Amino acid sequence: MNFTFENLKLEHQEAVVSILNYYIEETFAAYREEAVKNEHFLKFIDDSEVHCGYAIKNSQNGVVGFCLLEPYGSYSTFSEVAEIMYFIHPDYTGKGVGTLALEKLEVEAKKRGIKKLLADISSENICSIKFHEKNGFVEYGRLKNIGKKFNKYFSVVYMGKEIG
Repeated sequence: MNFTFENLKLEHQEAVVSILNYYIEETFAAYREEAVKNEHFLKFIDDSEVHCGYAIKNSQNGVVGFCLLEPYGSYSTFSEVAEIMYFIHPDYTGKGVGTLALEKLEVEAKKRGIKKLLADISSENICSIKFHEKNGFVEYGRLKNIGKKFNKYFSVVYMGKEIG
């Protein structure tokens, strides 16, 4: 399967919000409990909020996921650190799309002088933790039982990767 990356634009809004809402409503991967409205997408294309964001498209030109490279904090002392985020349509997980998204974000991060990537992951999202470990991330720490979703407490696992 071939996948391409396009800079996030308004035309991707509906598909991206739909994918995000799946993870909000059905999993621990997204921390929110309530679905977001289409307006939430606007922060994904706001240059003051993100370094870059991409829609991931399949060979039929359908959006199968999205990924973001976001600043870590607003202080210049963290200018060489970025947070990553990606959500892949459930029909496309386990097909290498997440790996392609991570590779794309690493390339973009290096172009921007970023030397460290961070991911914060729900302790209930074991697949994501294993994915990040497989791709060179190490655990930096955990905030134990700080979240509660679906009537269950979960920890936030912070993972990082040196890229430069």
